[in-house]
Amino acid sequence: MKDKIKIENSFSQNISVGWFLAWRDIKHANKWTTALIVFVMTLTFLNLIVVSGILIGLIQGSEDAQKKYAIGDIVISPFLNRSEIQQTPKVEEIIKTIPGYRDHTTRYTGSAFVESDYRKTIKPGEKNDGVGGSLLGIDPVQEEKFSGISKFIIRGSYLNSTDQDSVLLGKNLLYEFTPIEAPGFQTLKNAPVGGRVRLTVGDTSKEYFIKGIISSKVDIFDGSVVALSSEVRKLTGRTDLNAGTVAVQLLPGTDPVFAQNFLLDSGVGEYARVQTAEEAFPKFLKDIKATFNILGSAISGIGLVVASITIFIVIFVNAITRRRYIGILKGIGINKKAILYSYMYQAFIYAFLGIIFGMLLTFILIKPYFTAHPINFPFSDGILVATLSGSFIRAGILLFTTIVAGYIPANIVIKQNTLSAILGR
Repeated sequence: MKDKIKIENSFSQNISVGWFLAWRDIKHANKWTTALIVFVMTLTFLNLIVVSGILIGLIQGSEDAQKKYAIGDIVISPFLNRSEIQQTPKVEEIIKTIPGYRDHTTRYTGSAFVESDYRKTIKPGEKNDGVGGSLLGIDPVQEEKFSGISKFIIRGSYLNSTDQDSVLLGKNLLYEFTPIEAPGFQTLKNAPVGGRVRLTVGDTSKEYFIKGIISSKVDIFDGSVVALSSEVRKLTGRTDLNAGTVAVQLLPGTDPVFAQNFLLDSGVGEYARVQTAEEAFPKFLKDIKATFNILGSAISGIGLVVASITIFIVIFVNAITRRRYIGILKGIGINKKAILYSYMYQAFIYAFLGIIFGMLLTFILIKPYFTAHPINFPFSDGILVATLSGSFIRAGILLFTTIVAGYIPANIVIKQNTLSAILGR
């Protein structure tokens, strides 16, 4: 007899009976009520994934654009105490020997004062329509192959190799696109395509036609005057071929760290800094990304609490309204742990179904949609950052929280005296 009682009260027996009771209750429950609970759990899971994923995606979109169009997989830049990459032609030759090399672009940099209404007579005390900006010298063919910069021309047309008298203006230099009026901050108010601007570097000045306007959401283009590299060298008084930056693209699957080590072992480290894209990203972007991750987790945590309260109420009401049924189960010998497990199973099933639907919506519908149609923010094309590993972690948190939320109210009701429960007292 004692052996029989032990078997009936064993953990595995209680688990099996609890599962049977839970599945029976869900099958006979109101379908619309069940669907509503699962819908709430689906929204909760999406809240855990999507909110933080979009916030992080704002910065991730900016980083992806920087990597794809500006710095590539490897970026070579001058040492902090220098303004140019030493022995640039030699460095370029070494770059082409990297296993997994795909492409590279060499850019010449500087700064200039840009004026648009420089021929206009001004009154004493007035200023010309001018702004300080960065100079970016490129080889049009090489740059187009690397970044496809021509697709960012929103007005006018792209440079060609014979445009010694033309430049492209980044949108951040123009008042039309950056309508900010603040002390010390200037933008060009009259710089249409086809108009002329004067670039001044030190004592050297030259007039250029505005051939196009760039809008790329990449600072290196949007905040610069883009000209032929030969023109930038002339303006800055540079007689050598030492460049400001060299960005390198690798074939898919090539390890950037391997390429970095290859360049360092080949002696490039003697002439310039060699960084992977991850190392070259500005620290403030990484800090904002971490902050958005914390903010997204906090917002998602609120949704998690709401879902837990919802499950608590559902299980508590269900158990309260079925006290007599619970009393009868206990009266005929069903272990109270089995009954408790049945309500925990119900909470688990609701959460599990919500997670399944949430996973399907996230990775089959929502994430591909945002990849194809990024959110158009002023500084980036926002995407949804969601990984399977991160989703499984959040799913585990939701399951655990839901099971606990189901355990507490069920335990409270099941502890009631069996006879009192049967009599409805």
